Amino acid sequence: MSPARLRAAVEQAVRDLGREPDLVFLHNPEHSLQETAPQSRDLLAQACAALDDAAAQGLCGGWGVASWDPSPLPNLIDTGTPRPSVLMVRAGLLVGIRTLDAAETLTKAWNLGDGQVWGMSPFGGSTRAPVWAKTDPRVFIQGGNRFSHVQAAFRVAFHLPRVSAIAVGTDDPTHLGELTGALDGEVDGRTIREYRSLLRDRLRSQPA
Repeated sequence: MSPARLRAAVEQAVRDLGREPDLVFLHNPEHSLQETAPQSRDLLAQACAALDDAAAQGLCGGWGVASWDPSPLPNLIDTGTPRPSVLMVRAGLLVGIRTLDAAETLTKAWNLGDGQVWGMSPFGGSTRAPVWAKTDPRVFIQGGNRFSHVQAAFRVAFHLPRVSAIAVGTDDPTHLGELTGALDGEVDGRTIREYRSLLRDRLRSQPA
């Protein structure tokens, strides 16, 4: 995560693509920061500054932070830490309350606006996972019976935490069409709040 390596990685991406990338991500900084705890704040600031400089010099259109577990990050940034163009975090019904709260705390700390927070992995890796046959995410959608379980889970993911876009991976255009077909579903805000409250109560009930 050294600034020099990040700069070199961006320059290599430009050569590989034959053009400047629209967006580059600092992936899972929490992993390398755990290994260098005493210097974590400075290292994160330096890494963000390196990517900020790369964007300012035209090597990329913008930069972001993609974090699987953002819990350590809010305590490591301050007013001197450059703000990313995009924050990408896990989203959806499989995300725990600690991660949800941390993502929202980090969003506020960086003062990120609409369109700057994205979600990823809304199905925990696969829509064929057993959990999606055992649960019915349609309870979160008004008139949800017109959607499949997968569609409902995708739509709800935009509210856990609140994100403006979600990255999914597939080589099947039909699957993408199914997911985009769920975007007009109206998520029930009260049910979302009750669900988050249940997650928090469950966390409090667990042994310390």
